[in-house]
Amino acid sequence: MEFFEMEFMGNDLLDWLIASTILVSSVILLWIFRRLVGGRLSHRASLSKTHWNNIIAKQITRTKLLFLVVVGLYLGSLFVELPARLDAMVYSILVIALLIQVGIWGVILISELLELYERRALEKNAAAVATINIIGLASKLVLWSIVALLALDNLGINITALVAGLGIGGIAIALALQNILGDLFASLSIVFDKPFVIGDFVIIDEYLGSIEHIGLKTTRIRSLSGEQLVFSNSDLLNSRIRNYGRMFERRVVSSLGVTYQTPREKLKLIPLIIREAVEAQEKTRFDRAHFMKYGDYALAFETVYYVLSPDYNTYMDIQQAIYFAIHERFEQEQIEFAYPTQTLFISQQTESQQTESAGG
Repeated sequence: MEFFEMEFMGNDLLDWLIASTILVSSVILLWIFRRLVGGRLSHRASLSKTHWNNIIAKQITRTKLLFLVVVGLYLGSLFVELPARLDAMVYSILVIALLIQVGIWGVILISELLELYERRALEKNAAAVATINIIGLASKLVLWSIVALLALDNLGINITALVAGLGIGGIAIALALQNILGDLFASLSIVFDKPFVIGDFVIIDEYLGSIEHIGLKTTRIRSLSGEQLVFSNSDLLNSRIRNYGRMFERRVVSSLGVTYQTPREKLKLIPLIIREAVEAQEKTRFDRAHFMKYGDYALAFETVYYVLSPDYNTYMDIQQAIYFAIHERFEQEQIEFAYPTQTLFISQQTESQQTESAGG
């Protein structure tokens, strides 16, 4: 028994043994609780549609082992008498570990809630997805900033002076990161002004494709040929963007030419033929068809009509049907389409005319 009565830092070995037992037992029990409760909630979340089960399960299973050790260390320290400075240090470590763990739990909560909202918003309004991403990042930055400030305050650092110093340093950092901040503010402009949203088909200069992702610095576009195009947000907003995702109808201007030998009666019939071909198609609105000009080798007609659908395949199907109908009517009316040709006229003089011309 004399062995257990030996003292170390004002506590005998028996007290230290009890404290160590409490530390190890606490860590083991908390670890078992994390495994059992987290696993059961994860299984229940997979069987039910309740999203909160999944959130709580992830928070429990992602509780760090280091945090459990710190909690066990603090519980064990309660059974021994420690110097005031060491006791305060153990308490500070516990508070900082708790703040970090709360930050991790908060990030999980924010991510899961925004992911749930994003899935619902994507079905109704694709523009909300980019907004959700910005809100998520801002929320996480605010959360970790609060955690860092509270941790520093717990260590005895004057956070008021620190915040003031960060304000001055922030100006210098902003000057050094002008391009990055420019893209950041451009992304905010895209989020709030919504010149395009995910899924819109756009043409930017000679590039075209569908908006796939709107990030803080870049926007990614999936081209028709399959590759991914990456634009910085600031460059993107400085470009001329043609957004076909906002198209409600498509204006079509087409022209055709017939030969100069076409009789006048047939020429007057051509605008009527074109109009009938357009109006015979669904989702079209006829505007006009006119004999436009005398071309180099053809009599040119111009037609304007609207396809009442933004879908490109629908537009091509309607245009093809109109062309087939016009071609069929031209065959019936024996109207010939023109194509680039040259006609050479040769004047042949008689022999007597040539002799008179030579005698003269």
